[in-house]
Amino acid sequence: MTDLRIEPVDGDAMLEQWRYVHNVIVPPAAMSVEDARERVGRYRMENAYLGDELVGCSTVRPPVGEDGVVTVIARVLPVYRGRGFGAALYENGLAHARVLGARAVETCVLAVNVDGLRFAERRGFVETDRYVLDDGSDEWVDLRLELGREPAGGPGLVVRH
Repeated sequence: MTDLRIEPVDGDAMLEQWRYVHNVIVPPAAMSVEDARERVGRYRMENAYLGDELVGCSTVRPPVGEDGVVTVIARVLPVYRGRGFGAALYENGLAHARVLGARAVETCVLAVNVDGLRFAERRGFVETDRYVLDDGSDEWVDLRLELGREPAGGPGLVVRH
């Protein structure tokens, strides 16, 4: 068992940690402090810690409109991948998505992040779109999961809040 702690972003220090992980994982969409501050007011943003070590972060965007689609993004620093931390972050975000009434979950992954794509596909996400943003050259992949169609099982992690 792994003792992972997931906490909502609260205060400037935690926001900077969240931003650090985000910017390491998705450098083409690196955020400024101002960008991150604006998002913390709209989204559920959390950091994951193993002891005092920051291992990852997550974002849950609430549904827009009446389609019931919630965006859940889990990010794990490369050195901590393969230990179940992404699964814990994802499951935590998915639980919050269900509280928000989600009927489906979407996520977005840089195409070069093969670990992230495999992670999403193993959980039942299906690719819905590939694109390059107008001002960029990096390929992005949008994936979607209809709730109720998730594969069973998952790692047994203890997550403390």
